[in-house]
Amino acid sequence: MNALLPRIFLRFAGLSLLAVGGAGAVLPEAHRQLVEGEHWFTSSQFAEIFAIAQTAPGPNVIVFPLFGWELAGFAGFCAAALGVLGPSSLLALALARKLRENADSQGLKRLKRALIPLAVGLMAANGAILARAADTNALAAVITFAAAGFVVYSARSPVWAMAAGALLAVAGERLGFL
Repeated sequence: MNALLPRIFLRFAGLSLLAVGGAGAVLPEAHRQLVEGEHWFTSSQFAEIFAIAQTAPGPNVIVFPLFGWELAGFAGFCAAALGVLGPSSLLALALARKLRENADSQGLKRLKRALIPLAVGLMAANGAILARAADTNALAAVITFAAAGFVVYSARSPVWAMAAGALLAVAGERLGFL
């Protein structure tokens, strides 16, 4: 058995329990652990795997099994998937039961309201870390900020930002800017 598999499982199980606000909210911590702690990836590799996961249909959590795949193939994919999905799913099930039993608790209502800005803050940190990893030159930074600005300030679909960013990236690549 690959000696890396238990480490993959345990690393992603730990991340799973930190995922307040979903998988995207824990990506800054995943970057810290996988890139800076374990040295399993460079920042650029981390951003590339994240980008691949975002182009696939389905939930954002798919990025974690892709990290496992990159580390140890299909077995790594399975170890990471079980790690990231198992503990948080069991915890969510247990918490859902307690919340249902104590639905009228003012303390729980306050806690749920307090977790909203925490989750949003973690997602914002995710965006900043991924931008730093992906913006390897000026054109990439311009595309990142333009896409973010478009999504924040426009009522149009983000598909337009994706299309424009892709065209700029292809043109920049052909002209030697990327």
